[in-house]
Amino acid sequence: MSRTVLLVLLALSTLWAADNPWAKVQDLKHGAELRIYRNGVREPLVAKFDEANDERILIVSKNSQMAVAKEDIDRLEARPSSKAPARKSVTETTSKTTEPDYTPHPPGGVPVPSTSYGSTVTWGDGSKAPFQLVYTRPAESPRK
Repeated sequence: MSRTVLLVLLALSTLWAADNPWAKVQDLKHGAELRIYRNGVREPLVAKFDEANDERILIVSKNSQMAVAKEDIDRLEARPSSKAPARKSVTETTSKTTEPDYTPHPPGGVPVPSTSYGSTVTWGDGSKAPFQLVYTRPAESPRK
């Protein structure tokens, strides 16, 4: 009996989460980096996630906390917070090229091959994971 009730509750909560796109926003981890596209505003708001409830999301932007109403958000993208420092990669390439000397030489002159050395070091940027779409305002049902 109790196992059946548990399975029914689990199924209902899964269905509710599937029907509620805002649930993904509420499940974000504290400190996740966000891009919030708001209704009527051209540039996205870039901030860190603090918390969310049914009506609004709390964010930290430039060391100040602010709230954005759910109804003002058209789209929200997130990427996980990176507690670890960005990993930088180093690539080193060294090359040596020897070419024959094709210049004319005086009689008895010895052609000397030319040798050039090159080295390149490339530092990786330790780039972050891309933003992923978390929430899109549901399309409003047509009015009759």
